[in-house]
Amino acid sequence: MRQKKWEIYLVVVLSVASFSIYFIKNLIFHDVWAILSDLLSQIAFLPIYILLSTIMIDSLLSQREKGQRIKKLNMVIGAFFSESGVELLQSLSKYDQTSVETARLILLDDWNQKVVRMKKRLAEDGFQMNSRLSELEGLKTKLLGKRDFLLRMLENPNLLEHESFTELLWAIFHLTEELVSRQDLKQLSDADYHHFSVDIGRAYGLLILEWLTYMIHLKEDYPFLFSYAARTNPFDPEARAEIS
Repeated sequence: MRQKKWEIYLVVVLSVASFSIYFIKNLIFHDVWAILSDLLSQIAFLPIYILLSTIMIDSLLSQREKGQRIKKLNMVIGAFFSESGVELLQSLSKYDQTSVETARLILLDDWNQKVVRMKKRLAEDGFQMNSRLSELEGLKTKLLGKRDFLLRMLENPNLLEHESFTELLWAIFHLTEELVSRQDLKQLSDADYHHFSVDIGRAYGLLILEWLTYMIHLKEDYPFLFSYAARTNPFDPEARAEIS
């Protein structure tokens, strides 16, 4: 109510000030028709002025809101990689038959080029995954331990605007459900092993792309966080937190 009174007061004051200026102008120049003509010209331009002002202000506010949403989203993604993402990368990389080549691509100097080359690889060949290369029971246990955390992440409304990250979470959930639904992960058919290779490859590829994109964000906006993340690169066999 106070805000409404303040707005009414402002309208009254500005209106009185405007009419006072026109009245003084009439007293000085004694030309009512010229003043009315000038007033009508300004009123005619007013809709265009409001239109341009609205578009500009709306654009600036939208950009600001988008920047704030992206910042919050990157914080959520950062929490994901700190809590689960990096550990999952290490676990899923055990099923990558071309892990040496994957690591070589990721250890290149330019981070933007890493994303481009990784997307190209996914579009052309994907990853050659083999679900027999490591124990599936251990992967199931690890994914079940992260399930509650990942479910809470899906409740975050900011993630609805990040389709690729949401797709990654669903790929991880699907892989978890497939693992849980098998009675004995040590006695699987060839078809089951092939199916798990596909599911692991899907989650693995999406996870790598999200991690690379997140690393670029850290490098540009948070160099101190990037320094640690780069030193503990899960694809670098010589990675260590200690600074040499």
